[in-house]
Amino acid sequence: MDLGLTGKVAIVTGAGSQIGFGRTIALTLAEEGCNIVVADIDLEGVKQTSKDVESLGCKALAVKVDVSNSTDVKQMVKSALDRFGRVDILVNNAGACTPPKPFLEMTEAECDKDININLKGVLNCTRAVLPHMLERKYGKIVNISSGAAIEGAAVTSVYAAAKGGVISFTRSIAKGTAASGINVNSIAPGLANTGFARQAPSGMLDNYKKNIPLGRITEPQDIANTVVFLASDVAGDIVGQTISVDGGVILL
Repeated sequence: MDLGLTGKVAIVTGAGSQIGFGRTIALTLAEEGCNIVVADIDLEGVKQTSKDVESLGCKALAVKVDVSNSTDVKQMVKSALDRFGRVDILVNNAGACTPPKPFLEMTEAECDKDININLKGVLNCTRAVLPHMLERKYGKIVNISSGAAIEGAAVTSVYAAAKGGVISFTRSIAKGTAASGINVNSIAPGLANTGFARQAPSGMLDNYKKNIPLGRITEPQDIANTVVFLASDVAGDIVGQTISVDGGVILL
């Protein structure tokens, strides 16, 4: 099936890590013919991902950006428009989680970090891109939330709350922009084979794996495949939804 993504321009935040969702999302979009704005606070990482995108025959722009900083984000979007003249797709993937601990042991700075990167970052990027999409009456926004937003998480409560905000924001923005030809949706991954999972206590990860109905941990490619679907016109009738991609953990 031709997803019709050839020549489209996508911004993918959090695409610098070589073991995260963002890199795989960027490369999978490129495999479908998208030109990619590779954005991350890790400049060396985005340079590497950009090279990998270009090796697939697509154009890439490497941008260092702190998504929690609105000035950085505005400059990222300006650079994208200066280079490509358009932005068709925004994937709000950048995220981070402070070390797991009970809420009462978290410092205010740790709470702020979880909220600023995971929720405020999505707001900043959407605010910067949306006027352009509204003017063109076309756009696809895919926000990466988390299964923790739905299930709750005792030792990453503020992260879960911020990701829950992403789901609510997705539905709210979708209601206000669907009539203008913009599809806004989100994905709620389970614990996946990324750097985040590799830093988790071994007992926690082993216990999680035992309870996955599908019998295997989620891979970055599982998330990337869903992003590409939602970013295409094949998913044109899907608006304001949150899709759980977690091997069936949502069923428990």
